[in-house]
Amino acid sequence: MSSRQVTLAEGSILDLDAVMRVMEDSFDPAYGEGWTAPQCAGLMPMPGVWLTLARDGGKVVGFALARMVADEAELLLLAVERGRQHQGIGQMLLDRFTSISASRGAGRLHLEVRDGNHAIKLYSRSGFIEVGRRRNYYNGRDGQVYDALTLARRAPR
Repeated sequence: MSSRQVTLAEGSILDLDAVMRVMEDSFDPAYGEGWTAPQCAGLMPMPGVWLTLARDGGKVVGFALARMVADEAELLLLAVERGRQHQGIGQMLLDRFTSISASRGAGRLHLEVRDGNHAIKLYSRSGFIEVGRRRNYYNGRDGQVYDALTLARRAPR
């Protein structure tokens, strides 16, 4: 399957079950990166927050959750089902985040990601660079801790 069959659309709190299903499938629980349903539900209705869904037919196969504060946009979560990764869906979601952020007046885009997460390659290809590091931010189930990298780039004009 290719990303050509995938469409992007705005999502809402009504899509929380689908978001959680994708997150549980794509985030390895060993690293402590995934969010809980109450965390997502509490954030989604807030001003400046938006959700983009990637659908193949009627099925949600990926999503991006973001927010805008002042002139900065933050990518809070990006996830694609494991079986649909490496098909361009993550890039589509990241490109949509970048485009929406720019249309809303963002001057800077940023995100945090676990050091060692394979998505760092995606973000690097899209112009994000490391601008900070939070030591021992993620707590894995096995007791191991992982740094969070802060990545940023200018928004397109």
